[in-house]
Amino acid sequence: MSHWADLTTEQRNRASEHIDELSTLEMLSLINSEDAQVPLAVESQLPAIAHAVELVSQALGSGGRLFYMGAGTSGRLGILDAAECPPTFNTAPDIIQGLIAGGPAAVFQSIEGAEDQSQAALRDLRNQNLSKVDVVMGIAASGVTPYVVGGLEYATTLSCPTIFLTCNPSRAARTVAHVVIAPEVGPEVITGSTRMKAGTATKIVLNMISTATMVKLGKTYGNLMVDLQPRNAKLKDRAVRIFMELTQLSQQQSTQRLASAQNDLKTALVMELCQVDLNTALDLLKKHRGVVKEAVLHMKMAS
Repeated sequence: MSHWADLTTEQRNRASEHIDELSTLEMLSLINSEDAQVPLAVESQLPAIAHAVELVSQALGSGGRLFYMGAGTSGRLGILDAAECPPTFNTAPDIIQGLIAGGPAAVFQSIEGAEDQSQAALRDLRNQNLSKVDVVMGIAASGVTPYVVGGLEYATTLSCPTIFLTCNPSRAARTVAHVVIAPEVGPEVITGSTRMKAGTATKIVLNMISTATMVKLGKTYGNLMVDLQPRNAKLKDRAVRIFMELTQLSQQQSTQRLASAQNDLKTALVMELCQVDLNTALDLLKKHRGVVKEAVLHMKMAS
């Protein structure tokens, strides 16, 4: 018997054994009820997720990077999360990166066998000049993907912090990582189809890690994304609305203030809330690691 046979994600879901005999509404109700188990499984892993956030925020705050590594759905979800950080939090594209078995082509089309190549993970990480200041997060629903395991093992040889996300808790202890996140979502509605509950759990966990990290790095003011890149009409409008919310100025005044700060929302906020000029605002942000709230509090205490 193969080593996949004992994996939770490969077991048959008894609740969905007769899914092909259900009406459309009954089928969807079944899928929905199974999906409802995912947040509870993730909740059980909150302490481990918090540890992961601390590792990532420390690394990024010290000039390091985060690499997601996965195959198939896991790899695509890592790439998706990484791709959404620059426009949302104004991070440089290389700060959070997603690496997928089979390379960029595997994002759009399955490349069979790529996940079985552990040496490919070493090549991909070496190409990124991985070092101990970075963090590698391996994502493998099954917990046995050679590409992911190989990447984590290589990172360990460099004393690089590692995180392992799997939906097979039984495999978690067999993989070396500083932090293990293992939500047990149970067998999939369609046996082995880990793009379903396991994929949903993965998306939730990645959202948590990247979002909490960015909050800790000062990319928000409260729950407002003050470090966004206003490069389209929606984000330009959002920047104005955020400025209005935090300063109580009119739309016209807010638009003008943003223009005077070269449309950089954080700079404009410090200029207005601290009543300083552009250069002083830039200096304050530099001094306070780009955190608007810290810069504002500093000025209030100094006055």
